[in-house]
Amino acid sequence: MPTNILICGVGGQGIVLTSKLIAATAMAHDIPVKSAETIGMAQKGGSVFSFLRVGEGAFCPMFAEGTADIIIAFEPAEAVRMLPYLKEGGCTSEAHAVIVNTHPIMPVTAALSGSAYTGAEMLEYLEKHVEKLILVDGEKACAEVGSPRALNMIMLGAAVRSGILPFDINAIEETMKATVKPQFIEMNSKALHYDE
Repeated sequence: MPTNILICGVGGQGIVLTSKLIAATAMAHDIPVKSAETIGMAQKGGSVFSFLRVGEGAFCPMFAEGTADIIIAFEPAEAVRMLPYLKEGGCTSEAHAVIVNTHPIMPVTAALSGSAYTGAEMLEYLEKHVEKLILVDGEKACAEVGSPRALNMIMLGAAVRSGILPFDINAIEETMKATVKPQFIEMNSKALHYDE
């Protein structure tokens, strides 16, 4: 059975690159992989999500609600929105995880209407409904790594350390080094290995 991975967030956070790195790492290790991004009208601030199926038995990239082994969420509200995809029993099982960046991004509609959104209510909901919830302070991590553009590597590193993905941090790092421009390798390596 393949490992079903859902990556979600908002435009500009690096969701598509994260998906491509996971897929490329799988291919480099002769692990079958299928992927599909759903970006629609997403620009900076719009919803973006990506489906990946890694391992034998995946015949299409999409998967149904209740079948994700792991959700990697770059934004708290997007984590809640995609929670129905978590595998049945995922909310009470250590075998499945939700990894979420705790730093919220206010939706354009909330900003225009003057509504308040801190993400706290979303994190509270996740804490009540997810057994294996891994919280990542993305704002703090990016500051310590030295770049706000490092969030995707920080989140990817946290996902690999969860033990659910079928490869280790060194495999992802090899793919990253072959993919990004040389001047960004050191920063991305630091971000991948960041562990609060």
